[in-house]
Amino acid sequence: MGPVREAARGGPVGGSGGTLAGARAGARAGQRVDARAVDAGAVDEAAARLAGVVRRTPLEPSERLGDLVGGEVHLKREDLQAVRSYKLRGAYNLVVQERSRAAQAGVVAASAGNHAQGVAFACRALGLRGRIYVPGTTPRQKRERIAAVGGPLVETVVVGETYDEAQERALLDAATSGALMVPAFDDPRTVAGQGTVAVELVDQLGRAPDLVVVPVGGGGLAAGVATWLAERHPSTRVVGVEPAGAASMAAALEAGAPVPLAALDGFVDGAAVRTAGSVTYPLVRDHVDAVVSVDEGRVCSEMLRLYQSDGIIAEPAGALAAAALGDAVRPEPGTTTVVVLSGGNNDVSRYAEIVERSLVHEGLKHYFLVEFPQEPGALRRFLDEVLGPDDDITLFEYTKRNNREFGPALVGVELATAADLDPLLRRMGSSPLTARRIEPDDPLFRFVL
Repeated sequence: MGPVREAARGGPVGGSGGTLAGARAGARAGQRVDARAVDAGAVDEAAARLAGVVRRTPLEPSERLGDLVGGEVHLKREDLQAVRSYKLRGAYNLVVQERSRAAQAGVVAASAGNHAQGVAFACRALGLRGRIYVPGTTPRQKRERIAAVGGPLVETVVVGETYDEAQERALLDAATSGALMVPAFDDPRTVAGQGTVAVELVDQLGRAPDLVVVPVGGGGLAAGVATWLAERHPSTRVVGVEPAGAASMAAALEAGAPVPLAALDGFVDGAAVRTAGSVTYPLVRDHVDAVVSVDEGRVCSEMLRLYQSDGIIAEPAGALAAAALGDAVRPEPGTTTVVVLSGGNNDVSRYAEIVERSLVHEGLKHYFLVEFPQEPGALRRFLDEVLGPDDDITLFEYTKRNNREFGPALVGVELATAADLDPLLRRMGSSPLTARRIEPDDPLFRFVL
């Protein structure tokens, strides 16, 4: 199993000297960044290159989602890919074309987890050494998978808290060491590899679907799928779905060029990219019919439905496209939709937060600051007079202060239905207790979620 370590602040790993600005320019100069290099032919060539290397993942009908939208819905199960993500396609397609160069100086990549596994797989399959930079927010499960997939040939380096920070360090490393930089999305060869998902799903379906819904992080999958479909099956619409807290492609489309987001919610780690790609942006602009966003809480609800109803373990980014159906994406009744379920690398330790975010999104979980009088029976009156028969206290943190007549308590309440909130608020309003609801956009909410 390959080593995992924290990167030192400052200089690169695997090289010496150089400035960050110079490293960016040097590393990017060696990459093909012309979006025109991506066309249907490049995707078809990638498909031939990947034959026998990647799995031909299942295309499965989803009765649940079909009933939701009143049409035919199929899931493209890239969560069942060799590294539990479609990212293997783009990584291998790039590395195998640069095999001789990589054999001399090695491979470098940055990733939130899934691309790293794809690069690690390519390195091991081709006998190449690699260094992969991941942000500190990358779930432990993904770090362990990187090490297991890459084996002793691949070193994992933890740096920063976002994908973009890891990317900067990888660029610096590539510029100073001469290693092959393998972008997670912003290279025509990566994009062409990701586009092979479209080639497979059309062949499996036996016809072109009316709509394909794909998740969007940096835009590699959306760009590749949409570019191939635009040439081979132009009647098929493609919709990209971003997390609301990391909608970098929507920001690029609005600005007319990739722009960094001022704030980034990293919960959907596989799609939490601050700046859309310079290669992917024009391809998405020209070939993707719409880019929509979905609240992270809705993604969590869809993850739970996939698990409980369909027996599918999806990571947040993997459930992103499915979460948009029936809400941000409404297919025409009676049409055929394919949803790309892009990854299944979810850390089981995250499920408590996933359940919590889902309950908040569904309007079933609420938090209040309540001032209780410091007298016997105060809590009993709250339970009898304020709480409804089906309301449940899930959190109660009380601080008794002997020099005050009242003590504050943080109270979490789970409701049976979202409609129970208004009666609860009315009972609180008529109670002698002072209570303040903590809204999800309140800074205090960070302490409970």
